[in-house]
Amino acid sequence: MDLPRGHSVSPNSRQQESGAAILRHRERQRRSSARRQDTAMYPTSLTQLARANPFSAPLFTLQKVEEPQQSLHGQRTRRLAAAAVAEEGDSCEFGSQKYFVLCGFGGILSCGTTHTAVVPLDLVKCRMQVNPDKYKSIGNGFAVTVREDGVRGLAKGWAPTFIGYSMQGLCKFGFYEVFKILYSDLLGEENTYLWRTSLYLAASASAEFFADIALAPMEAVKVRIQTQPGYANTLRQCVPKMYAEEGLWAFYKGVVPLWMRQIPYTMMKFACFERTVEMLYKYVVPKPRSECSKAEQLVVTFVAGYIAGVFCAIVSHPADSVVSVLNKEKGSTAVQVLKRLGPKGVWKGLFARIIMIGTLTALQWFIYDSVKVYFRLPRPPPPEMPESLKKKLGLTE
Repeated sequence: MDLPRGHSVSPNSRQQESGAAILRHRERQRRSSARRQDTAMYPTSLTQLARANPFSAPLFTLQKVEEPQQSLHGQRTRRLAAAAVAEEGDSCEFGSQKYFVLCGFGGILSCGTTHTAVVPLDLVKCRMQVNPDKYKSIGNGFAVTVREDGVRGLAKGWAPTFIGYSMQGLCKFGFYEVFKILYSDLLGEENTYLWRTSLYLAASASAEFFADIALAPMEAVKVRIQTQPGYANTLRQCVPKMYAEEGLWAFYKGVVPLWMRQIPYTMMKFACFERTVEMLYKYVVPKPRSECSKAEQLVVTFVAGYIAGVFCAIVSHPADSVVSVLNKEKGSTAVQVLKRLGPKGVWKGLFARIIMIGTLTALQWFIYDSVKVYFRLPRPPPPEMPESLKKKLGLTE
């Protein structure tokens, strides 16, 4: 500081300036430390937004998670609280791009092949829903169809079924894995375990939202072929005819009823399956999963899938009846169809759907898990309580 000649700085002034400089330095250190701590505890921007969430549930707190580390090649290493450490021999890292792509491929195989395999049963079920006076039961429906269209008539709609449900399977299983990891990163390790059922429900609902948009066009074509004899016999005949009559809306007018049917179905399918697997290994299977062979693990997968499928069929059947009638008729809305069917009409064909969906869901989970085994993808075991949570609850020393 420049002073007029002849003036001097007193010792007290020097001490005050030195003290102020020290305080400013300490304040800068405190702010820098707070920023580092905040970044370490909340490494993603989504988590930082979640901190300010006004709708957070009671006892919901975000736990500290580790900052993603940089690998030797500069790629980020994904950490998931519920995931097991990748075993030696896995073909890729859990949560990597290759992992998601192969999971999507597994979804294509599991949904596309299984839905195509049960086309005859699906055809009879749809006809029972839209014309219950003519197709009175499963047996009667098969007999009438064979008598009128021959055995080949049971395969009507196989092409749109295969294409549509392959696309749905890609999005359903692929996005489920994506959203499960995304939401788990938001919750942190301890809350992922405590809120795991809600995590399964949220991830599956998010995935199915996009899966139904991919399915809707081919579902509309399939139902039109199966439920309107003489309208069209093949995919190539049906698509241009529908477009000429109703435009692009013909292929998407059933997307809202599809959401009504498929989102509850998928939420039940994934959440019930995940929790059933967990309970089977805990209460039924006489040895830990790590000691079971791959074949034994796939048997558990099939059983859990069938149990989940029964509940799926019951939850989603009313909306399925509405979708079948809506895609058959022109100019109708979901509300109009629902009023016309009534409380009893929406449950027509439930037994056939239970048989179809139970078998379908079991086979889908079996095929999907088999794809993971074949490609040596990471398959985390059923979730266990984290050690940090055990300590907080006093369950360990």
